[in-house]
Amino acid sequence: MLVMSQIVKSYVTSTVETRALSSIDLHVAEGEFVALTGPSGSGKTTLLNVAGLLESPDSGTYTLNGKDVSSLNDRQRSQCRSELIGFIFQGFNLLPDLSVIDNIELPLRIRGMKASERRAQSTKALATVGLSNRAQHFPAQLSGGQQQRVAIARAIAGEPKLILADEPTGNLDSGMSEQIMGLLHEINQSGTTIMMVTHDVEHAKKAARRVVIRDGKLQEDLSKSDNASAASKRPAAAAPRSNAAVELA
Repeated sequence: MLVMSQIVKSYVTSTVETRALSSIDLHVAEGEFVALTGPSGSGKTTLLNVAGLLESPDSGTYTLNGKDVSSLNDRQRSQCRSELIGFIFQGFNLLPDLSVIDNIELPLRIRGMKASERRAQSTKALATVGLSNRAQHFPAQLSGGQQQRVAIARAIAGEPKLILADEPTGNLDSGMSEQIMGLLHEINQSGTTIMMVTHDVEHAKKAARRVVIRDGKLQEDLSKSDNASAASKRPAAAAPRSNAAVELA
């Protein structure tokens, strides 16, 4: 589904350059569920943003669904995101003045899908997350867990090949977090590839792979059996710490 090779990403101010990603090599097969873990500031969200074509790497190559997307222009990147990727955010990012069904339809409207088709796909997605009876409600009328389920419906309505989730349970209690994780696993089992940033070790262990990012480097790449036993690890090249601020001349 995606292949990243030697991905580098830095952020530069007038006095400081911060290396967020340093020589990342990551291959994710179609249908995998990959959890990205690591301490705060390690580069997890930056990696997710690069994967989602929200940010461009400074160097390296990125192939998504068989296409080199490293040098696409803004219009091409937007089209690629719209056709291939669904996003789930920790903060839900629902528009408060739109109903549930209209929030789900919005990305499809932007894509230019016909009204009847986008309503049908949005209704189907809402049924998948178990909220068909909330279609005409507004976000403020829903619980946090229900809002996240609407956000998931919005992500899957366009039938993306890849879902990128950034701390999807971060604002939820433990019970609701388990429900959301169960829903994500069901979506993954239907064939959708998922990459998820999480600080929850237990959620990460349930993914097929757990990729540990530290100081902008891929430190460990663990299969589900590795998560359980810690007996076998995929090798990752050791490298010096690289996510530190560097004073510019």
